[in-house]
Amino acid sequence: MHRPHLQFERTDIWREGKWLDLWSLVHFLSGLPVAIGLSVFHFGFWPTFLIASLLFIAYELWEAMVKIEETPQNRFMDVVVGQASFLVAWAIGIPEAWTMDFFVAFGVILVVNLILAAMGWYASQKAAELEK
Repeated sequence: MHRPHLQFERTDIWREGKWLDLWSLVHFLSGLPVAIGLSVFHFGFWPTFLIASLLFIAYELWEAMVKIEETPQNRFMDVVVGQASFLVAWAIGIPEAWTMDFFVAFGVILVVNLILAAMGWYASQKAAELEK
């Protein structure tokens, strides 16, 4: 008896989208701590933006090297979303001396970002096992 070949298709909220997906939120949240972290070097806007952009691109290259499958559009948008959040952080203003409120906000953003990334990674690993 001939059985049709069934292909596994992810339906969870972490599945990759053509342009944007839930991972885009992780990339957006990543741009904020990158801007804040790089601001300690006082390079000025354009050098800092260039370094941040290179970090976002390097991360996408790493994803490609470890065989994380995404559309080219999604990889491009991951960089753009990171750059956008960098610009938001820069526009809001990063204080020379961190206040307690700023430190707490930075910490909350970083923790939420790490939790979302861990949840997404877990969902992706689970999907990879189901696909096998």
